[in-house]
Amino acid sequence: MINDFERRRIRTLKKMPLGAGAVVYWMSRDQRAEDNWTLLASRILAEKEHRPLQLIFTLNLKYPGASADHFRFMLEGLKETEAKLRAKSIPLILLETEEPAEAILRFHQKNPIAALFTDFDPLRHKRSWKEQLISKAPFPVWEVDAHNIIPAWILSEKQEWAAYTIRPKVHRLLPDFLTDFPELKKMPLENLKAFPKINWPRISGVSIQKFAKSGSSAAEEKLYSFFSNGLADYSEKRNDPNAIAVSGLSPYLHFGQISAQRIAWEIDNLEGNSSGREAFLEELIVRRELAENYVFYQANYDCFEGIAPWAQASLNQHRSDVREFLYDYEAFENAKTRDSLWNAAQIEMKRTGKMHGYMRMYWAKKILEWTPNPETAWEYAIRLNDTWSLDGRDPNGYTGIAWSLGGVHDRAWFDRPVFGKIRYMNENGARKRFDVPSYIQKIKTMENFNVE
Repeated sequence: MINDFERRRIRTLKKMPLGAGAVVYWMSRDQRAEDNWTLLASRILAEKEHRPLQLIFTLNLKYPGASADHFRFMLEGLKETEAKLRAKSIPLILLETEEPAEAILRFHQKNPIAALFTDFDPLRHKRSWKEQLISKAPFPVWEVDAHNIIPAWILSEKQEWAAYTIRPKVHRLLPDFLTDFPELKKMPLENLKAFPKINWPRISGVSIQKFAKSGSSAAEEKLYSFFSNGLADYSEKRNDPNAIAVSGLSPYLHFGQISAQRIAWEIDNLEGNSSGREAFLEELIVRRELAENYVFYQANYDCFEGIAPWAQASLNQHRSDVREFLYDYEAFENAKTRDSLWNAAQIEMKRTGKMHGYMRMYWAKKILEWTPNPETAWEYAIRLNDTWSLDGRDPNGYTGIAWSLGGVHDRAWFDRPVFGKIRYMNENGARKRFDVPSYIQKIKTMENFNVE
């Protein structure tokens, strides 16, 4: 059963008595059959009320900015999730639609929904879907934060200023919420009868070849490989893109193929002391939940208007500064700048669907330096990241761009051209941290690309 602390992961979006029919979990953000609080809550209510349990996934193959690579990664993971759910006698139902709320309401007309659970997601379009649903739904709706270790609405009631303001709140609440998961109990076999296996759509045009396969099993393999080969060096080498010191888990976390709580629980229970453990948990918990907080409470999380007044004023004072170089979107997308290091980072993202964390900061800041105004920089950085990175369209991405371009969660630095008081980065700084020529050479070896 879900205990009192775990019950706090659930909040009511629409309060009303249960109707006739099944308990439904509208799966969206947390696409896994294990370690999933939304699924567990749905399963418990179905058992308590003697109702069938059904899962719905709404798939929009015209999702804005999503590429064939994103769909391939997501659908491969969902196929594994469906198989694991069917082993528990729980059907996964695929609704292809551009209007998720309306699709669920139409489903309800033929397959009555008694109550609906859904995943927490702070992105505005996901919140809009839920608002559309609850405005018409004739059944109760609950939202569960299965993505964060500490639910976003419990961790803080406001937008936090920086990591140092949210960190004490995390450490105070973490002992209550960092727990193991109960096992997902199997449903009666008849729960499956009305719904056959999904006939998954075929995805063509996939270009990313060098990233590991997707799914919960692949995510778990990635996690334990990191424990063996990267965690010990994480603290000292995480800013070196030539080193094997980062987890590579961000795409799996983005698609909910692995739980951040599971990762933290496993790390917390590792034997021995690792110098990288605390540094990695800081990124996984404090920094990640800080990004969720920013997007949850800041309506303008993806544009210039969402940054602090001091940063807006500073950037405004430098709008007319002369830029040494200016590039249009196509030059950025095709890695045609005069900076071989920046080009290498862009090529890495296009070729593999990921970019090293340190290079993401450098990459974004150079876009600010080489565009005519902050608004254009935001537009280009978000469009490039959302189009080419497997973990695009995510609070971490929007917050990272806001940090790089607008000083969100950072402090004011020395005033300089173009950047104002926003933290500056250049290639000389990168060379102090890692072997830049080796990184560029590594990217040059990738088929069909040239960093020059």
